[in-house]
Amino acid sequence: MNIIEKYGFTDEIKSSENNLGKLIWARVTSQHRDLYQVVTNQGFVQAKISGKMNHQIVNTTEYPAVGDWVLISVEANATGIIRKLWPRKSILAREASGNDSSGQIIASNIDTIFICMSMNTNFNPRRVERYLTMAWDSGATPVVVLTKSDLCNDITAKLQELEDVCMGVDTVVCSFEMKTGLDELSAYIKPQKTVAFIGSSGVGKSSLINWLLGDAELETKRVRKGDDKGRHTTTSRQLILLPNGGIVIDTPGMRELQLFIGNLSKTFEDITQLAKKCRFRDCSHQNEPGCAVKEAVKNGRLDADRLKSYLKLQREMSYSKMNSRQLENEKINQAFGSKKAMKKSRQHMQRIKRR
Repeated sequence: MNIIEKYGFTDEIKSSENNLGKLIWARVTSQHRDLYQVVTNQGFVQAKISGKMNHQIVNTTEYPAVGDWVLISVEANATGIIRKLWPRKSILAREASGNDSSGQIIASNIDTIFICMSMNTNFNPRRVERYLTMAWDSGATPVVVLTKSDLCNDITAKLQELEDVCMGVDTVVCSFEMKTGLDELSAYIKPQKTVAFIGSSGVGKSSLINWLLGDAELETKRVRKGDDKGRHTTTSRQLILLPNGGIVIDTPGMRELQLFIGNLSKTFEDITQLAKKCRFRDCSHQNEPGCAVKEAVKNGRLDADRLKSYLKLQREMSYSKMNSRQLENEKINQAFGSKKAMKKSRQHMQRIKRR
């Protein structure tokens, strides 16, 4: 097996390009701003995208990302020039930080996503729903990994909290300190298959990867005393080849995950099924009569917080598809009902101030 085959290169990728010329296949293993490290059959190469490719890019999601397969040329100074991006079979994406409404690729061409969450005071089922919504849309298979079980006093209670959230999703409970659940975790990692680790800061992603590597290659830090909050260790995404032939992508902890794309119907399959019984096809599950979803909450068959999370993520995803003017109008509608109602409210407040 040659080098890039170990990194997941398949006959499908190879057969997609018949006339390579002087171009060679490579996979992106890390990115530092506009510089990339890629792996080829000759080893690792530092690369940057060509001027032509950069000119043709319209959206930020079209830039190469960790996990991508690319075609490159190698210059006389041994620098690689990325000429073409192979179509991604799976994409893990989030909304870019700040005011930019464009997407940001976290990783690509992945087979399995480990959604990591610690079982200490950082435990949050609503956060898992958010990650699952993103993961189900990626094209990869999600697995929920509950870390630091040694810090949890009631594992059974926390698993019960996740029953509806993790419907149809495998869950692994593990502790790096106690060395429990690690063999179960490693069973998901197969030769030439890619697994991405995602989760908040300090949940133990790097410690788990170190165990899979068999050494302490990745830097790790303990959580802060007093609040159990994690501290950033991994500062950039990187693709790593494991001794067993599996491939992992380590990602920086995400304190805030804004959805860019996602699959709500899969994450909230229970609500999706209930919605089919609503009187109105476009029911928003808030104030409409004959709403089967609200009735389920009233009867205790659906958790009110779960519905609240569903509606919040639904709004967030609709916002990500709007331009700045549309977003402003939608927020006005959410707050006042319409621009006309907002103007009336302002006029009323001004009259009160004049009194």
